[in-house]
Amino acid sequence: MDVQVSEATKNETTTERTSGCELVVTRTFDGPARLVFKAWTTPELLKRWWAPKSLGITLVSCEVDVRTGGTYRFEFGVPGSDQPVAFFGRYLEVVPDSRIVWTNEESEDGSVTTVTFEEKDGRTLLVISDRYPSDAALDAAIASGSVAGYDEQFEQLDGLLADLS
Repeated sequence: MDVQVSEATKNETTTERTSGCELVVTRTFDGPARLVFKAWTTPELLKRWWAPKSLGITLVSCEVDVRTGGTYRFEFGVPGSDQPVAFFGRYLEVVPDSRIVWTNEESEDGSVTTVTFEEKDGRTLLVISDRYPSDAALDAAIASGSVAGYDEQFEQLDGLLADLS
């Protein structure tokens, strides 16, 4: 079931380049940190919101061992390609309902991503920090459009959280 979010109640996603090689994305969600964290760590839930639907991309495979030292592998179906595109790495730190840090190892220019979940009054402030190995690597990630899907992804996550509440 798709849930529509009115513009009046829509939470804003902000994206800021805080240094040459770091990008920070923030968004508040209407739901407790435990549910937002669950949506980020449960394969069946990730498949419902992770890939922006308007791009025709689907999350066809999602393997996660969400614990410090665990690994992940996401495979996406991409229009016009008969081979899935894989993203994979390791979890460097996992603090349930609070923080996840992981590597992006699909290329030598992959970032280290930190996501924090801060709950206040039943709402969750999510902060994503992507730290790239160089300014050029972040420039390339931005140029590829990899950060452009956050708004749509997060609207899909809003719908999922409404279903879970």
